[in-house]
Amino acid sequence: MLLAQTVPQEAPEIIVPGPARPSAQTPATMVVEPAAMFVAACDMDGDGITTRSELQECVARSFATIDTGHTGSMRYFAFADWAQRYLGDRNALPSPFDVDKDGDDQVTLAELQTQFSKLYSRFNRDGQDGISRAELLTFKTGPIDANGPTRPGIPKKKDGKPADADKPKPDRR
Repeated sequence: MLLAQTVPQEAPEIIVPGPARPSAQTPATMVVEPAAMFVAACDMDGDGITTRSELQECVARSFATIDTGHTGSMRYFAFADWAQRYLGDRNALPSPFDVDKDGDDQVTLAELQTQFSKLYSRFNRDGQDGISRAELLTFKTGPIDANGPTRPGIPKKKDGKPADADKPKPDRR
C-alpha cells in the first residue's frame, strides 16, 4: 500500500481539439466595387443617398489628404496611396491610367472629379438626384455553388473539380 502511494500516478491524457473546420459558405451574389464603396462613404448627411455635390466635395477632400505639397496633382505612386486609403487596395479601379486623360503621368483633381462624375452617372441607375446603396450593388448572375462559379451540365467530383471526362484534351497534331 505504501508502494502505491509513492509511485507517481499517470495524469489523464488531455486532448485539445483543433479549431473547427470552416464549413463551405455559398459565395456572395452581391458585391460592391471599391469605387462604389467610396461613393457610399461620401454620403455626408447619413441619409443613405450620395448626391453629386456630396461626391464632388468628398473627392476634393480625399485628394487634398494625399496632395500634401498642394501641387494640384499626384503622381501614380501617390495615386496608389490614395487608392489604398480610399478604395482599399493600391490596384483598385479606377486605375491612374484611366484617370490621367492627358497622359502626363499625373492625376489632377479635375481628372479625378471627371472620373467619379462618370462613375456617378453609371451607378445612378434610376436617374434620381442621388445614388442609393442599392444602386451601388453589383449582382452576380452566374450559377454559383459552395465551390464557386459553375457551368450548368458539367459534373464535378466531390472535391469540386471537373470530372476527368470534362478536362481539356491535349492537342494531338
